[in-house]
Amino acid sequence: MIEAGLRRYEAINEEIKAVLAKKNKCTVKDANGQRYIGCGLDEGKTIEIYGTPGNDMACYLNGGRVVVYGNCQDAVGNTMNGGEIVVHGHSGDAMGYGMRDGRIYIRDNVACRGGIHMKEFRDMRPVLVIGRNAGSFLGEYMAGGTIVLLGLNMKRGEKLFGTHCASGMHGGKIFVRGSFPKENLSDNIKVEKLSPEDEAELKGYVKNYCKYFGADYDDIMAKPFKKLVPATSRPYANLYTPN
Repeated sequence: MIEAGLRRYEAINEEIKAVLAKKNKCTVKDANGQRYIGCGLDEGKTIEIYGTPGNDMACYLNGGRVVVYGNCQDAVGNTMNGGEIVVHGHSGDAMGYGMRDGRIYIRDNVACRGGIHMKEFRDMRPVLVIGRNAGSFLGEYMAGGTIVLLGLNMKRGEKLFGTHCASGMHGGKIFVRGSFPKENLSDNIKVEKLSPEDEAELKGYVKNYCKYFGADYDDIMAKPFKKLVPATSRPYANLYTPN
């Protein structure tokens, strides 16, 4: 076990690298804002973190698995290529920025700009599952992949998402459970019912969420979901002048 405490992130990451050269699993205790933990982690490797890891945790994740028992800061899963991130708490801004594949499960809420610039290609389809709610600009410029917003354990007066949800979205989809403020949606977004294929896909993500965080599957699925999708693949076409 690696004790992070108040030590600099460079030293912590060097120790993690040394442990994972010999083993497939590494545990970090008392994380206190150290950055880049799990950066580029390969398939078959796991890092468990207790405390609060810093910015860019698991950036460029390459098939590995990172589990956080606590909260995390900004840009977690930045441009990840695959693997899985599980956070037993909440996350800061830009969660899953530009992610290209893999899965992120957040037990509680995500701050602003979660899932922005998500993209997909062929069988590479990233997924971000948020247990509680999200801040403004959720799914901004989203080009592919799936975001699931469950709206669990919200307090009276809280909103599922902030302003400008899916602003500039031109691909992918967002599954939203329960009612939500449609005035906070971008003008280019359509609200649709889930298809049978959507429902089958969603059930898998919810089952994983329940397995990781001890939630009740039947209770979650008892409330209806809607799907947010872009109305056009070129939401800003009218802003440009053709040559």
